[in-house]
Amino acid sequence: MILVTGATGLLGSHLLIQLTEQGESCRALYRNKSKIDDVHGLFHYYFQEKAEEKWRSIEWVYCDLLDISLVETAMSEITHVYHCAALVSFFKADFEACIQHNRIATANVVNFSLRNNVEKLCYVSSTAAVGVNSKGASTEANKWEPGSEVSGYSVSKFLAEKEVWRGIEEGLNAVIINPCVIFGPGDWNSSSLAIFKAAKKGMPFFPPGSNAIVDARDVANAMFQLMKSNISKERFLCVGPNLTFKELFSTLSEKLGRKSPRYSSPKFIALFYALINELLGHITGKSSGISIESVHSGYKTISYDRSKIEKVLSIHFHTLEETIENVLKGSDYVKKRPL
Repeated sequence: MILVTGATGLLGSHLLIQLTEQGESCRALYRNKSKIDDVHGLFHYYFQEKAEEKWRSIEWVYCDLLDISLVETAMSEITHVYHCAALVSFFKADFEACIQHNRIATANVVNFSLRNNVEKLCYVSSTAAVGVNSKGASTEANKWEPGSEVSGYSVSKFLAEKEVWRGIEEGLNAVIINPCVIFGPGDWNSSSLAIFKAAKKGMPFFPPGSNAIVDARDVANAMFQLMKSNISKERFLCVGPNLTFKELFSTLSEKLGRKSPRYSSPKFIALFYALINELLGHITGKSSGISIESVHSGYKTISYDRSKIEKVLSIHFHTLEETIENVLKGSDYVKKRPL
């Protein structure tokens, strides 16, 4: 039996689609039951008339990965684990929560994988846990280093990855994948897809930095291939096109029928707005929108080298245009679910 943590998330849901398409049966963990309907909608988007047949291959189980007793029950009779669950937040107020849901939850998954003699684990880390190469594209060999502009999320993912390396030293057969910003059909009010919602409203400004995006289908495919391979004790960057934020925002705006951004926003103005936003978040208890850490990220020029994963896997990475088209077509199924 295959276990997928974070199964209602953007990547977890696409991994379920990848696995069931390959004829696998899965135990999928969730915390918010209402999000299962969103995944059901995606199954209808990708599988059409075969959706219900594929859907029956999934056993849905509630689990809080911080609850040891629930983790123990969820991992009974499990042979392979895909650990996708994580908290993604760039608000300073969420730092402790990121440590809990990323590092501690991962430690629990690793511990029970060792205890239950799981055959193999695939851990979804992040490019945030990879060091930056100041002289060119970053690779898996670049060591992560702390710093004043390093996000709390980055710290939590680095520490979570260390838990997996610790498990490997204790005999766990595991592989780590480090995706960048993931795009795929889903809820535009959450995670990386919030940028689509912003682009729909119109984006006159852009940050001058650069990063990479990757299609959720490509990450799920890479994870499946890595788990089927003999590869172990390795980590792999999984990234699509490297591009500037101006290129990304312009392409998004064009696809959504909006004007392309024309102005590069000064960093001090963006930081001031982020500070006000974070203060409001402290008052209301709701964190959303731009944060100080996301501003720092938006002004960094970062690129990644994916040659390592391309050498060991048979994988085709979708273009930015293909990924955006898939998001626009498939996201309707999340909100307009077939009867």
